Amino acid sequence: MKPTIVITMGDPAGVGPEICLRALADARVRRVCKPVVIGGEAVLYHLAERLRLPSPPAGAVINFSGLDPRRIKPGVPDAGCGRAMISYVEEAVGMTLGGAAEAMVTCPISKEAAKKAGFKFPGHTEFIAHLTNAKDFRMMLGGTDLKVVLVTIHAPLRDVPRLVTRAGVYKTIKIAADAFVHRFGMKRPRIAVAGLNPHAGEAGMFGDEDRKVIAPAVKAAQDIGIDATGPLPPDTVFYRAVRKKEFDCAVCMYHDQGLGPLKLLHFEDGVNATLGLPIIRTSVDHGTAYDIAWKGRANHRSLVAAIEMATRMSGGGRKH
Repeated sequence: MKPTIVITMGDPAGVGPEICLRALADARVRRVCKPVVIGGEAVLYHLAERLRLPSPPAGAVINFSGLDPRRIKPGVPDAGCGRAMISYVEEAVGMTLGGAAEAMVTCPISKEAAKKAGFKFPGHTEFIAHLTNAKDFRMMLGGTDLKVVLVTIHAPLRDVPRLVTRAGVYKTIKIAADAFVHRFGMKRPRIAVAGLNPHAGEAGMFGDEDRKVIAPAVKAAQDIGIDATGPLPPDTVFYRAVRKKEFDCAVCMYHDQGLGPLKLLHFEDGVNATLGLPIIRTSVDHGTAYDIAWKGRANHRSLVAAIEMATRMSGGGRKH
C-alpha cells in the first residue's frame, strides 16, 4: 500500500499553491505515494483555472483555510496568509504524529507574513520541533548525488568557530548516522566530517579547532560504532563523497561549506530534511519566490524530490 504523504501548501501568496498543483498532477508523485495537500481549496481551484493547470483530484486536498483567492495579493506578505500557512503546518504535524500520514512535506512560508500573524518562531523547523517536543535536531540538505548535514546553520561566519563545539559536532554525527540507519535503511552509513579550517587545520598551522574540537568528537562517534571519518580537508571531502562514492553524507561545520557544493549539484532538485524529529519531515529547498508567484513559472522539481525522499524515508521507497 502506498504511503500517505501530507503536503502543506505554504504561503498562499507565494509559489506554494502552484507547485502543489503541479506535483498533484505529476505521475512520479502518484507512482510512489498518496499525496494529500493541506491548504486552501478555493485558492488551489482558482489558481488551476487561472494558470490552466489540472484541478486537484477528488480527495487530494484537505481544506484548512477559508481564504478568498480574489482578496490575496500574489507576492505580498499578509497576516491572513500567515495565519493560514501556520495552521497548515500544525495540521500536518498532528496527522503525521497521529499516524494518519507516514510523512509530511512543507512548501515555503514567508517569515514576514508569519511575523505579521504573530508567529514567534524563527521558521518552520523550530516550530515543528516545538510541536513534536524534539530537543536535538539538524538540517540535512540533499539530492541523489550528495547529502550534507550542518553543525551550525544561519550564523555569521565570525561566530562559527565559537559555535562549533565538541558536543555539537558529536550530536550532529550521531543524529545523521541514526537517520541514515532508521530513515534510509542503511546498515552502517559512512559519515565524512569536514574540517573547519583549510586543510583541516594542517596540524594546527591554520587553526586548532580541527584537532581540539572536531577530532575528539569524531573519535567519540567511532567509539560507539559509527563509521565516521574526519576531520577531512573541506576542499577534497566533496570530491571523495560524490565522485569516489566513499561516503554517504558529509557533516559540515557551517552553512555555506555544505550548501555551496550541494546547490552546485542540486540547485533545482535539492531537498531540506529535518533529522532528529519523531516524524518524517522534508521540504523544498527554496523560498516563496514572490517575484513569480501565481504567474505559471514555478518549477516543482524540488517538491517532487522532497515527496520522493519523504516516501523513501517512510519505507515506501523500498516497498514501491
